[in-house]
Amino acid sequence: MKFVPRRFPSASVRRAVRSPESAMAFQCQRDSYARQFSTVVVACRPAELPAEVGKGQKVVRHGFQVVLEDTLLFPEGGGQPDDRGMIDNVPVLRVTRRGAEADHFTETPLAPGSRVQVHVDWERRFDHMQQHSGQHLITAVAEHLFGLKTTSWELGRLQSVIELDSPSVTAEQVAAIEQSVNEKIRARLPVSVRELSPDDPEVEQVRGRGLPDDHVGPVRVVTIEGVDANMCCGTHVSNLSDLQVIKVLGIEKGKKNKTNLLFLAGHRVLKWVARSHANEKALTALLKCGAEDHVQVVTKLQSSVKLLQKNNLNLLRDLAVHVARTLRDSPDWGGVVALHRKEGDSEFMNIVANEIGAEDTLLFLTVGDEKGPGLFLLAGPPEAVETLGPRVAEVLEGKGVGKKGRFQGKATRMSRRTEAQVLLRNHASLRAQRAELGAGSTGQ
Repeated sequence: MKFVPRRFPSASVRRAVRSPESAMAFQCQRDSYARQFSTVVVACRPAELPAEVGKGQKVVRHGFQVVLEDTLLFPEGGGQPDDRGMIDNVPVLRVTRRGAEADHFTETPLAPGSRVQVHVDWERRFDHMQQHSGQHLITAVAEHLFGLKTTSWELGRLQSVIELDSPSVTAEQVAAIEQSVNEKIRARLPVSVRELSPDDPEVEQVRGRGLPDDHVGPVRVVTIEGVDANMCCGTHVSNLSDLQVIKVLGIEKGKKNKTNLLFLAGHRVLKWVARSHANEKALTALLKCGAEDHVQVVTKLQSSVKLLQKNNLNLLRDLAVHVARTLRDSPDWGGVVALHRKEGDSEFMNIVANEIGAEDTLLFLTVGDEKGPGLFLLAGPPEAVETLGPRVAEVLEGKGVGKKGRFQGKATRMSRRTEAQVLLRNHASLRAQRAELGAGSTGQ
């Protein structure tokens, strides 16, 4: 494979993060394999760190931004997440670059001028090295074999994504790329990092865009021998053999006229194989067949389930019609008619309500666990339902929506059904009393 320097910066990430040409020469970049390092605290100032805790919920952590004379912990950049680690016995929760310095967010202050020992979370660091070097290799091979240029990439928590500047990529191309990159891994090609002056003529061979305004210091060029040269600020393996293996998981449609290539490198492949094997063993035990028959057996089961669901729906409809007729004969008809079933769903309740057509009766239907969560439906005079529906939902500690004489929703406490029925009966009694008074005054 002829050596062709790449002419794009590897850090153009989908989330528009900082370009990698802004690489600083930190200790983590000079020696990506170092696991501990002694340095001096330069500054420590109060700071805040926004963080997510669950689905969409955000909190602000209060702590300190610590600046070191040099750092072993990589700050986020070039498509690569930041490192984690310890400064002495103080955990580092975030590392970001600010000009020529790296800010380390901690929840404990550190005294400026003190000498400290920095330890990197090696498992996280080496994983990032494998994924990042793997991206460089895939990008170079995809462009050399098929002219597929990389426009961005993202190192994800479970898998990484390379965005290719093409509306489509064939399965044959994917297979060829995977085969070629793994051949180069087995060839144990060296990976070297050089630091060049920004005005060095050699920089022009690998740089595609100008350096950012806040760039300070040398330009780092990562070279895979005979394969690729690219400006990059990230941490990398020193030999492709450290990648172990690369697995291309497949492709998916990306942004306009782009294709996303999903991949794993190194230990992530071993984890993926272990998960896949565990799932395969579990399915073999459940389906009582060999792995080669899993798809066929599941397909048959799906067909059987669809048929059973269809038959069950027909029986449910028949049952709903029968229940509706029984309820119309209830002595409570004209007031409040209530029914609870452990088995059922919203469709069952709606069929009952449709069959009854309770225009002058409040129909209160519930399905689900008698003391736990479930579904409810209230039908009857539109004005009454509009008033009572939200109150019933509140009693059942649930929520719902209403329209044209019908209010239905989900409840968390079916054990309070009796309270809801009392509410409805009180309303029905008051309405009946008003009707009698109205009839009496008309008679006079």
